[in-house]
Amino acid sequence: MKKIRLLTLVLMTLVFGTAKAQIQKGNIMVGSDITDLGFLFQNNSTVFQFNLNPKVGWFIKDGLAVGGYVDFGLRTQKDNGSDVSYGIGAFARYYIEDKNVRKLEFSKRTRFFLEANAGLAGLNPANGASTNGLNLGLSPGLSYFITPNIGLDAMLNWDITVGGGNSTTANRLGISLGFQIFLPTAKAKQIYKEEMGK
Repeated sequence: MKKIRLLTLVLMTLVFGTAKAQIQKGNIMVGSDITDLGFLFQNNSTVFQFNLNPKVGWFIKDGLAVGGYVDFGLRTQKDNGSDVSYGIGAFARYYIEDKNVRKLEFSKRTRFFLEANAGLAGLNPANGASTNGLNLGLSPGLSYFITPNIGLDAMLNWDITVGGGNSTTANRLGISLGFQIFLPTAKAKQIYKEEMGK
């Protein structure tokens, strides 16, 4: 019964929240970016690969969220080992309010943003050069709000890892898709109290 009530509260928050309020000061952003998810079938061999980047952020002012993230990537192939990537760090995301940029948005449900991150990361292939160390990244992106409190993201990601290993520098450029859920702080506290209080 508790789980049904909690699910009902979360769904009501997501569906009936106001469209303008999702990126206001004090709100919480929870979600993940997903890249390279899939299988490759080639020459009697199967390659599985994915990259998952969950994150949580708090809006410290309207349109600006800061928070933390973890990153884990895996690419595995039979008889060829596994390539592993990882990361942990902090990020900042700014939803652009400039009127000239807002004119480029093709719908009232879309918002352009810039995201920057800094942390520790590593790229460790089964065969080849590895790099582990400081990671810095920059990602312009676009959010499409399918409801006032759920956004689908598309980002162009660039990051650099500098440190030790077989190679001292690794650059990555890619595209990621993801989603974010925006919860007003008061609603998040209410859900927590109601679940923990009973």
